[in-house]
Amino acid sequence: MKIEGCCALVTGASAGIGREFARQLAGRAAMIVLVARRRQRLDELRDELTRHDPNLNVHVRVVDLADKLQIYALVEWLEREKIAIDLLINNAGLGDLGLFATSDPERIERIILVNMLAPTLLTRRLLPPMIAKKRGAILNVSSSAGFLPIAEFSVYAASKAYLTSFSEGLRAELRSTGVSICALCPGPVDTEFNQVAQRPTEAPERNSPKFVHVSAEEVARAGLAAIERDRALVIPGLVMKLAMFLVRITPMPVLRLASRLSAKRS
Repeated sequence: MKIEGCCALVTGASAGIGREFARQLAGRAAMIVLVARRRQRLDELRDELTRHDPNLNVHVRVVDLADKLQIYALVEWLEREKIAIDLLINNAGLGDLGLFATSDPERIERIILVNMLAPTLLTRRLLPPMIAKKRGAILNVSSSAGFLPIAEFSVYAASKAYLTSFSEGLRAELRSTGVSICALCPGPVDTEFNQVAQRPTEAPERNSPKFVHVSAEEVARAGLAAIERDRALVIPGLVMKLAMFLVRITPMPVLRLASRLSAKRS
């Protein structure tokens, strides 16, 4: 799919990778719908985008993606305004760093709702019109964490394993429909994600080596390029590509052992 002239919806657009998607779509997309919970940040981003591209049509929608009714209200608004989305970027995501047994049940529920249910519901509602037009693309921002078990990050990793598998299954179904789907699986990215995932009562987060990190700009650029090239899955950054190749060919017993050793060191 060519991004020029598209109508895009980006969830989690108020910061990090989502904000970079919006910035890189400006000048290429005809319309962008920015979705997140923080109105002030969305308004600031809209003003920034329209300042650089006065012809860009930008809509701001404040939505809590952990609330099904708000997701349905978003879709109903799109239908009412006759906005036909042909590029859906399911970017919003939450994490929780720490032992599952001591986790906040409400936070775990929010992770499941935002990381799994929200992209599933949005895809279900926005996919049929794309198929009818034989034009469209869905970019699911998953994570390299979904390729392996991660102690003290188990719910987040499992939610991303779901999103990657969901993307692969849908891609097989959508063959020859004119609609493409891609799973974007970055490793560590320099955003506020880890700070938000960190529990206030826990010890400081364990930082990944800097050489495996990629910028939010690079992740967004890789995701949009993958959509245009009709790629099934993309892992930004040469180091992470190599690391995840090794992970994916490593027997599960070895991954389990590595996960246990990681948990003991924490």
